[in-house]
Amino acid sequence: MNVAIIGCGYVGYKLAQYWQENEKFVVSVTTTSSERVPALKSVSERVVVTRGNDLDSLKSVLHNQDVVVLSVGAKAAEVYEETYLQTAQTLVSSLQQMPGVKQLIYTGSYAVYGDRNGVWVDEETPLAPANFNAQILRKTEDVLLSASSENLRVCIFRLGGIYGPDRELLKIFSRYSGTTRPGGEDITNWIHLDDIVGAIEFARHRRLQGIYNLVDDAHLTSRDLLDSLFEKHNLPKVIWDTSIKSTRPYNAWVSNEKLKEAGYQLIHPHMIF
Repeated sequence: MNVAIIGCGYVGYKLAQYWQENEKFVVSVTTTSSERVPALKSVSERVVVTRGNDLDSLKSVLHNQDVVVLSVGAKAAEVYEETYLQTAQTLVSSLQQMPGVKQLIYTGSYAVYGDRNGVWVDEETPLAPANFNAQILRKTEDVLLSASSENLRVCIFRLGGIYGPDRELLKIFSRYSGTTRPGGEDITNWIHLDDIVGAIEFARHRRLQGIYNLVDDAHLTSRDLLDSLFEKHNLPKVIWDTSIKSTRPYNAWVSNEKLKEAGYQLIHPHMIF
């Protein structure tokens, strides 16, 4: 099977490695950084340095592919539209001329739900993106879903916060140890790298169509998350100031039941501290 990963960063690299080693797929990948080419050559047969809005380049990557994964990430807020929305628009234009592609899988974000004051949301909950970047993510989903047809299945994963090897929770949050933080009662949603790769492979194998939340079972508050993390590593805990409301725009309890009902079993249902 020929598979292409558009945006081979933290998630894409691990996915390419998995598919090459375990499934023996022919893997093609893209990157915006020429510096990453040597590393990506170790997990793929073809590496193309391009930007997502380069139509001709993207068409050349998609030629003769069976499955395409879109897993881009914006390094700065000012390139969100180019990274996500323009890439999606270019990809959909390319796919219209590539009837051989049978499935498109996209790793998005639960940020599209916005701030729900910690209440439960699922894939049927109306979206309420809280800022410009989240609005871009919503538009990106719409563009990709518009490509669905009898020939092409489109699967969208709304990911929680990503952590795993080289992106451990302590590495992400160590700077908060011993500091004063607002609130602490907002709900967090996380997903381990292993489960992102596992869910993408599950979607490919089952030919999933539609939107699925991809988060673990923890749903810890910020307070519980950081208190547990710093206690585990014997670091000073956060001083929580409940008189100040948290400014996190993604406070929602995200349900993962739809993906479980489809048959996926989480590798890491609980957080690894």
